[in-house]
Amino acid sequence: MIARLFSRCLLRPGDIAPSQEDLQVVGVFNPGATATPGGVVLLVRVAESVREQRPGFVGLPRWDIEAQLHNRPGKARIQIDWLRVNEVAFLDPRVVKIKRTGLLRLTFTSHLRIVRSRDGRSVDAIEPEIFCPSDLNEEYGVEDPRITPIGDRFFITYVAVSRHGAATALASTDDFRAFERHGLIFCPENKDVVLFPGIIGGQHFALHRPTPAHEFSRPEMWFASSPDLLNWGGHLPFLSPSAEWDIGRLGAGAPPVRTPRGWLEIYHGNDRREGDPGIGVYSAGALLLDLEDPRCILRVHGCILAPEEDYERTGFVPNVVFPTGVIEQGETLLVYYGAADTVAAVTEFRLRDLLGE
Repeated sequence: MIARLFSRCLLRPGDIAPSQEDLQVVGVFNPGATATPGGVVLLVRVAESVREQRPGFVGLPRWDIEAQLHNRPGKARIQIDWLRVNEVAFLDPRVVKIKRTGLLRLTFTSHLRIVRSRDGRSVDAIEPEIFCPSDLNEEYGVEDPRITPIGDRFFITYVAVSRHGAATALASTDDFRAFERHGLIFCPENKDVVLFPGIIGGQHFALHRPTPAHEFSRPEMWFASSPDLLNWGGHLPFLSPSAEWDIGRLGAGAPPVRTPRGWLEIYHGNDRREGDPGIGVYSAGALLLDLEDPRCILRVHGCILAPEEDYERTGFVPNVVFPTGVIEQGETLLVYYGAADTVAAVTEFRLRDLLGE
């Protein structure tokens, strides 16, 4: 691992009020990050679960998209489906399987909130507006945003979760006040999509992580290209789990950063092996990719960040660091990440250490 210059927990669940009285915030984590003239803007995932406890039942929240689409006043934005405990099997704190159908439901739902910071190391403002689900492909929530500046706009990839699975959608903005939604760009089951800033060789490039239903391989990182950010092809397997710390699965983390040596990609990996209890430990690694052809890996640094702080080791899902944003600050980088699926945090590295000098 690489020595941290600075680490701080930025946001905790108690810092943000729930969107409805019958819900409670259980996580404020996995922040997308970008630099703007006014400072750093974070787009943070807020996870909420059902506040009420009914003996013998479990409450499963979902967004009432039909009510929103038809502007039915007086309807709660988030509905709660109550199932008997003996009707479901708890797979982990996040997911239950409905025994009758074999299908999955989340025990929480998520939306996104805008957070502003002048220096990138502390929180100055939490905006009241909510980036919430807007169509049936987002019925179970929107999650894990990544922000990439391209031209004069900021493009945001995020996970759209519904009864059809976890897909990736795209939105864009020029001020983080009004957003244009562009719909799904990667169908289920696909997430951890990050865009490269700008055009390379006439194409846009993205890293993505399909999750196979049949495990011929562990979930791995793929490459894709597009002429317009909406239509993606040229899919190629790119990086597979190969080390102790990422043997369970891996995927892109923060959007790539251009450096004089190449594209720096900070990604995530999980160490869970077949038969291990729990979900395993999530850590972060680093890749250096060719500037002209980012499908070419110049260097694999290996694990650079693992759970060490109390807020990384204890929480809704313990032992998780999950990188989702990077800000350049001269000779150092601020890396933003979710910790224990509960809090948003930031740490700082020397760029030369990450480049392997």
